Amino acid sequence: MKIAVTGASGLIGSSLVPHLRRQGHEVVSLVRREPRAPSEARWDPARGHVDLSRLQGTDGVVHLAGAGVGDRRWTDSYKQQIRSSRVDGTRTIAEAVARLDPRPQVLVSGSAIGWYGERGDELLDERSAVGSSFLAGVTQEWERAADPARDAGVRVVHPRTGLVMARSGGAFGQLLPLLRVGLGGPLGSGRQWWSWITLRDEVRALTWLLDHPVSGPVNLTAPAPARQRDVVGALARVLHRPALLPVPAFALRLVLGEFAGEVLVSQRVLPVALEGAGFAFDHPDLDSAARWTTSG
Repeated sequence: MKIAVTGASGLIGSSLVPHLRRQGHEVVSLVRREPRAPSEARWDPARGHVDLSRLQGTDGVVHLAGAGVGDRRWTDSYKQQIRSSRVDGTRTIAEAVARLDPRPQVLVSGSAIGWYGERGDELLDERSAVGSSFLAGVTQEWERAADPARDAGVRVVHPRTGLVMARSGGAFGQLLPLLRVGLGGPLGSGRQWWSWITLRDEVRALTWLLDHPVSGPVNLTAPAPARQRDVVGALARVLHRPALLPVPAFALRLVLGEFAGEVLVSQRVLPVALEGAGFAFDHPDLDSAARWTTSG
């Protein structure tokens, strides 16, 4: 298959692209600068432009681009960037997909479990209602922005990704160095549910969604969500380090501002659609995920 990927340099994309190539797929990375190789195509989401000539014959598109929600403090302007980078970027890709002739068979358009907002101990699946937080509102607009491709008859999948357990990069890339020197512990109460997935399973699931007849929202989370203190504890055990130093909620809010609310949120999400369609996780439980994440 010929696959186009946005966000190819990000945490997930930088692992997905080589994985796809190892599987024998031709991959075209969409970039905002001038292309430097035949495997790149120019796009400008702010202007709604995509170089369609480089995407002719594309079988599938994986759209992952978007400003990082934890990259900086949430000012009003950065919140607008979080929203626009997702909504405008998705609309640009969806409209490009709809214009291609022939059209790609599938658009895997990134989303997140931020859709659900704060839900306490409630078990959540793809049928659960949207939440009321800032990120829930962004995610709802983000998914709707793919409508041009859906209306054109393209199969559209929204992988609602959970907390990605990676050896470097992302939230866990920042957490692991602290744990290695014994400085990890509960965030706030530590009782909030974390719905996690290893980077390996994230990449495998995205690849799997390209050629399996699944559409609509699909939770990309492992089948064993755990409380935050237990996730940190599992990582610490593998590293033979303590995980006892709590970070009070007020301290997180002081450092992170409004984003602290998303760090402390509780979301107990299950991958009902993904498992129901036959996907098998390499790391379905917290212990195997902790061993993989700390093995690099």
